Amino acid sequence: MDKARAQRLVRLLVGMTVVTGLVDAVSYLALDRVFVANMTGNVVFLGFAWAGDASLSAAASLLALAAFLLGALAGGELAARSGAHRGRHLTAGSGAALVLLVAALAVAVAGRQPYAGGSRYALVVLLAIAMGLQNATARALGVPDATTTVLTLTLTGLAADSRLAAGANPRVLRRVTSVLAMLAGALVGALLVLQANPAWALTAAALMLGAIVTISATLSRGTAPADWKTPG
Repeated sequence: MDKARAQRLVRLLVGMTVVTGLVDAVSYLALDRVFVANMTGNVVFLGFAWAGDASLSAAASLLALAAFLLGALAGGELAARSGAHRGRHLTAGSGAALVLLVAALAVAVAGRQPYAGGSRYALVVLLAIAMGLQNATARALGVPDATTTVLTLTLTGLAADSRLAAGANPRVLRRVTSVLAMLAGALVGALLVLQANPAWALTAAALMLGAIVTISATLSRGTAPADWKTPG
């Protein structure tokens, strides 16, 4: 894979990280404290809810976990079928996630706020499946420090591999960019949810993901699997 295309792949995954921040802002702030991308939070919330925290919904956390796993399962199946060509795999995975995101946007526009009952659970399911698909796709692509969701290991690497710890500081720019991308997505998503409407945040996420699908499809055209080696 030439260096220019490798860098574009990294940038596309950074864009997917922004999408994660946007979508989790909607789920946490507009769907009553549940995550659809960061599953670590849901596992913790589940423990809190079972311990008696009435402000958290064990049912919503369990539903998000189940839907995320379903999306990841579909993403794994997609990787088995198209993973040999990373460019086309990225296009297919992000395209499938985009369809689910658009469906969630339709539910958000049609539903009444605050979202409750069927509309709330429909949004949780659609968004969690989409994020499961996205995460499985990013995982199969195997680009170091570009997981699109999990930042704990990225932050750990920033500190543990730094020169202060006698490390070589590998991929420091990519690591910092991933953290800032998640922060930017969460910030913009939260502003749109709190100051306007959750549907606007989902619209921004859909537009971002649509751009990723278009760019990855264009870059993949006429290329061979060997052109899409995992960048270091």
